[in-house]
Amino acid sequence: MSRIVLFWLVFSVPVFGQLSSYKVFFGITADQQVLLRQWQQNGRAQYLAVNPQSLETAIVSLSSDKVRAATWAEIEQRFLKTPYVRALQVEKNRDGSLQDAGIERADTTERGFSLTIDLCPSTKPLTRAVFDQLIAAFEPEEKPIPVTITITGLWMQSHPQDLAYLKNLVKRGDLAITWVNHSFHHRYDPKRPLPINFLLEPATNLTGEILMNEQAMIRNGLLPSIFFRFPGLVSDKTVFDRVLAFGLLPIGSDAWLAKNQQPKQGSLVLIHANGNEPLGITDFIRLIRRKAVSIRNKTWLLYELPASVANAEQK
Repeated sequence: MSRIVLFWLVFSVPVFGQLSSYKVFFGITADQQVLLRQWQQNGRAQYLAVNPQSLETAIVSLSSDKVRAATWAEIEQRFLKTPYVRALQVEKNRDGSLQDAGIERADTTERGFSLTIDLCPSTKPLTRAVFDQLIAAFEPEEKPIPVTITITGLWMQSHPQDLAYLKNLVKRGDLAITWVNHSFHHRYDPKRPLPINFLLEPATNLTGEILMNEQAMIRNGLLPSIFFRFPGLVSDKTVFDRVLAFGLLPIGSDAWLAKNQQPKQGSLVLIHANGNEPLGITDFIRLIRRKAVSIRNKTWLLYELPASVANAEQK
């Protein structure tokens, strides 16, 4: 599914330059896009917009007469029947599980799954072999190959060359990456129990973790999606609802390969390519090799996450 195209100036990738006054901003555009963020960049007002039908995002430069501020309640009412608001309503009714809360499976009629790759902070280099194997397995049946990458600010700071490598795979048409906010710091203390770990650690600045990471993504030329993945897949009802209040959809996984969870149709498969999870990478490579014939027959493919979630909400 292609990026949304608006009648004013649109950036399919963000404009580089210093960001200032970055904040949550809810609004509606003339062509019925939902605005989630506002900031100043290169002397212009910029907005992060989401298409409520396709769930695709775009960064748009708008004059003040093209923007109408709105309350979140007004947005929910106006777009009540769209896949975006319907998905948010489903997530609001979740039970607040400590682990793996969020969308775990999308369109269950799909013959294949959505691949999500986490890039948590790490001193080790990117596991580039997994991307080589992806391209070898799915091209030319899928080109570009849809992949979801959840990324942290600290990983971007520590791995500029690896990030450039991923962006080049997009530029040359091998991958179509949906970039997902995975928090800026992704704090973790192995000595702490889960109820006070990750984003549940006392005194965590959740607003900072979300908005700092979005800004880091934009500065690095990445387009933030409307998805969010909790570090460690750990949350509670309070922090889960706070993430929803940013207009973001949390994603979990029902197939974390390193935990021996096997993919089903429509699964959100989880692997880590930050060098810290060789078992999951090995299992994934083994999986795509086992499915080689089905891939060639186009009966087992990868799916773009926004389109897959949108399709599920339309049924």
